[in-house]
Amino acid sequence: MEFDQVVRYEFGDDVRDIDWNVTARLGEPYRKKFVEEREVTVLVVFEDSFSLQFGSGAVSKREALLELAGLVMMLGAINRDRVGCVHVSPTGYVFREPVRGRGAIMHAAATLLGSAAPSFAPGSATPPSSTAAVQAEIPWRLISRAAPKHSVLIWLGDFAPRPLPPGWAIFKRRYQAMGFRVDDPWERQLPSGEPLAVYDPIQGRLITLEGSAAERAAHARWKEQREDAWTRLLPDPNSRLVVSTDENRLDALVRFFHSRMRIRG
Repeated sequence: MEFDQVVRYEFGDDVRDIDWNVTARLGEPYRKKFVEEREVTVLVVFEDSFSLQFGSGAVSKREALLELAGLVMMLGAINRDRVGCVHVSPTGYVFREPVRGRGAIMHAAATLLGSAAPSFAPGSATPPSSTAAVQAEIPWRLISRAAPKHSVLIWLGDFAPRPLPPGWAIFKRRYQAMGFRVDDPWERQLPSGEPLAVYDPIQGRLITLEGSAAERAAHARWKEQREDAWTRLLPDPNSRLVVSTDENRLDALVRFFHSRMRIRG
């Protein structure tokens, strides 16, 4: 048990919990309230790929996903969980080991939210033509040592079509694995009308969307491949959260966890 707060004493409460200093100061009985100490570890894995920098509206996918990551870490702090973070980008990764306490956790969250996006500027990252520039290398071996068994692993990323990570089946047995993804409305449906010049963050240049039948067919194939890889990675629909950049992230997160609670109940 650990101390939570001081509350007004009520008939039937254990007199051994009375805080005599507060009682004397306020002139009425108060007691110390304790809560059961939990040892839940939450590890947030933020995969910061170039594709997250796309945004057809006011908010980019990266901004929306960072907001989700911050909300998750804040909820962990409120629940008195141990929260750690791995920020992975094409240039490497930054690991913050799991800690307890709102101050330490919120500092880690603020550092993640304030981190610079991967850039194609000279000397800052791999050239766009390289596969390594598109996909960050997640340090799975480090993650397996960073959090104890049955920890909550929340992977936030773009989840482009690709093979399963090495040893993923073991990870899913060891941890409560969840995936959080943010979609742009144009990913769900290409815009119609006149040709549009848009910035492709993966190639680092402007491209033209002409709305041709070939483009739409290629887009449909990409969506199908992406969803297939997404469901193979996390077959349980209650372990996957997909939010659009034009949706409220907090509402979506609350609905997601309420759904998981109902199923567990």
